Amino acid sequence: MSTPLPRLSPLEVSERAACMCRHGDVCSSFAPGHSLHLIQARLASATPSDWVDALVETTDAATGSLTVRTLDGDSHTLWNAAGAALETQPGSPVALHRRYHVLAVGGTRFNVAPL
Repeated sequence: MSTPLPRLSPLEVSERAACMCRHGDVCSSFAPGHSLHLIQARLASATPSDWVDALVETTDAATGSLTVRTLDGDSHTLWNAAGAALETQPGSPVALHRRYHVLAVGGTRFNVAPL
């Protein structure tokens, strides 16, 4: 007869779950600021009138945050775990989709979390 394996409760399992980007690996979460989900990218593409042009004001690669200012003068502080702060520098032109929280840096799209 074998000994039954110990079972973990769902609470213990969810407490141990962490996004892989915290460990220097590819991001495994679609939460705000993490990986861009295909549906999020398609929704942003399907609503072109919600994109606004902006310029990068500040970047902080250590924290993953950046501040962009739209051409209307609105300032947005954003966070991204996938490296948006590394891909930009102050003065760079970007586009921000405010409804679906997508930042376009050239041809690359990032899921951003507003701070």
